[in-house]
Amino acid sequence: MRIEINLLGGQKKKRKAGAGLQMPDFRDLFSGIKDPLLLGAAGAAIAVVAFVGLTFSYQQARLSSLNEEVEVVRAESRRYSNLIAQKRHAERLQDSLRAELQEIRSIDADRYVWPHILEEVTKALPDYSWLVGLGVLQVAPLDEDTTIALPVQVQLEGRTAEIAAYTRFLRRLAASPWFRNVTEGPATTVVEDDKAMQAFSVTATFRTADSAFIRTVPVMESVR
Repeated sequence: MRIEINLLGGQKKKRKAGAGLQMPDFRDLFSGIKDPLLLGAAGAAIAVVAFVGLTFSYQQARLSSLNEEVEVVRAESRRYSNLIAQKRHAERLQDSLRAELQEIRSIDADRYVWPHILEEVTKALPDYSWLVGLGVLQVAPLDEDTTIALPVQVQLEGRTAEIAAYTRFLRRLAASPWFRNVTEGPATTVVEDDKAMQAFSVTATFRTADSAFIRTVPVMESVR
């Protein structure tokens, strides 16, 4: 037996330009098929494969677009989360400041009650008349509006040289915007220091006057 080896080798086929992923030659594939049913089934299979390929490509492109949108939405969500956190912090700070301001106003509401009472009583008191007693009968219960001084019912006891002065005192108190429910008490004649005079009693309710009657003036302070 003789074995011959061709050392020259066969001629290699030339590779076509643009070699890579290539579609099969459907003409050669279909040339060997003579049955029409088989040919139709093959065509349908190719159409299904092409449809699936196009659908897959579209879905991949759509998925890539959705991923980009998701990243944008996440970035916006982080930004809005920071804004919401800052807003909530500002609201808590505002509530704290409002509570402190309300507390300050509640403390300041009745700071000038007695100065107003004494001023109005002094202006209403006629000549040759004076007070011998001033007391609180009742303070109204605390309400929600603590920025306004609460009503205070006071009782005034005094002396006057004549009954007409007592009448003028009642009229002046009733005309004051700071007093309401001015009620006269019993007036009796008493003797003090060997002099006969009228002893009177008045009850009235003090309430903060309307803003039209409130006058504010600057406090001047000299610094040396």
